[in-house]
Parts: sequence; C-alpha cells; structure tokens
Amino acid sequence: MPVKKSAIKELRKSNRRAQRNRKVESDLTALIRKVNKAVTAKDWTKAADWLKQASKKIDKAAQNKVIKKNTAARKKSRLAKAVNAIAKKS
Repeated sequence: MPVKKSAIKELRKSNRRAQRNRKVESDLTALIRKVNKAVTAKDWTKAADWLKQASKKIDKAAQNKVIKKNTAARKKSRLAKAVNAIAKKS
C-alpha cells in the first residue's frame, strides 16, 4: 500500500480508470457478440445496425486509448468483412 499522500491519490485515480476501462471493454465485447450473432443468423439489417454501433464504440475506445489503434482497425475490419459477406449472399 502506498504511504505518501500523492501515491494514495494516484492509486485511487488508477482504480477509477481501470474500472472505466473495464466497462468500455465489456460494452465492446457485448456489441461485437451481437454483431456476430446477427451474422450467424444471416440477419443483414440487424447486423448492419449493430456494426454501425460497434464501429462507433470501437473508435471511441481507440481515441481514449482503452484499446490500441491497430486493434481497433482489426476489429472493425473483421466485423465489416463478416457483415459484407452475408450482404452479398442476401
């Protein structure tokens, strides 16, 4: 445990940030899961809608440095590729 006053404050800040980041990451995971579920159900309209929301959330997370820029690009690319694959078949 920290002893100095500034170290105690930093620990509090670190815990708050970690909690906020966990929330963002779990929201991202849930949205990605919804997109994938719509893709497996071959429901293009729902998948496209969820993709739009997921892309926005992924961009926000990358902007706030919760996830890395390249990770965000990779996730968006894979989701878009999956959605476009069912769009062509529909």
